[in-house]
Amino acid sequence: MENSTEVTEFILIGITDDAELQIPLFIMFTLIYLITVIGNLGMIMLILLDSRLHIPMYFFLSNLSLADFGYSTAVTPKVIAGFLIGNKVISYNACAAQIFFFAVFLIVENFLLASMAYDRHAAVCKPLLYTTIMTTKVCACLVIGCYVCAFLDASILTGDTFSLSFCRSNVIDHFFCDVPSLLALSCSDNYNSEMAVFVLVGINVIFSVLVILISYLFIFIIILRMRSYEGSRKAFSTCASHLTAVSIFYGTGIFMYLQPSSSHSMDTDKMASVFYAIVIPMLNPLVYSLRNKEVKTAFKKAVGKTKSSIGFIF
Repeated sequence: MENSTEVTEFILIGITDDAELQIPLFIMFTLIYLITVIGNLGMIMLILLDSRLHIPMYFFLSNLSLADFGYSTAVTPKVIAGFLIGNKVISYNACAAQIFFFAVFLIVENFLLASMAYDRHAAVCKPLLYTTIMTTKVCACLVIGCYVCAFLDASILTGDTFSLSFCRSNVIDHFFCDVPSLLALSCSDNYNSEMAVFVLVGINVIFSVLVILISYLFIFIIILRMRSYEGSRKAFSTCASHLTAVSIFYGTGIFMYLQPSSSHSMDTDKMASVFYAIVIPMLNPLVYSLRNKEVKTAFKKAVGKTKSSIGFIF
């Protein structure tokens, strides 16, 4: 094979070839995906239906849930199918689509976490001006900006990757298509592609992390200046869920990319990727529902209405 047009499919090695683990892993990943779908789509519906949640914080949270659902759906169903029927073949176009949509929603989440940090900064540091700072127009522009940047970056990454030639092998040592794994298979000079990945990912992550760190630096300064314990506790509680989500999201990335080279292995990367691509989208709605009184109240109200409706029918 001398050019990329001759490659019509790729073979995903998957997480493990152990036959005894296929069914247990199928059950586990299916349950995780069901919780992810129910949790994230349920969070979106809850925010849409409860007027008390029609504020900037929950507008961003609904988009965060959409991003979690999106990049989990780009990866998990194919992994589940591999465990169930043993089909680990993915077509050339499907591989490109998987990389594109996974990148889009992952980058959207990265920028949304930064937008949510800015929102929390405005709420804690400038509470009297909050409604004039975080207007509907500002929130919409921030979210639209997240998606525009994500689509542009994902288009560049996907287009650049699939402009390469694949003539060494079509076997991907991973459980889903991702850019580094495909660059390893290319027989073209992939220096420019590697630099494009490094620059784009670096800019996206550094920008978002700086916004988050600066926002929380000012938040913590304000909290330390508060004389009232109740006031500081309330201020910190408004940020607790977001801080937890940020820690999980970026903590996994740090573990995956900043570990010593002596302990670096493909198996470790796969386990980190499982957490990154499959587990985190399940955790975010749980974090925000368990740590947020307003979400709990809205959920109880929705359950109460559902029970009343069922009781009325019967």
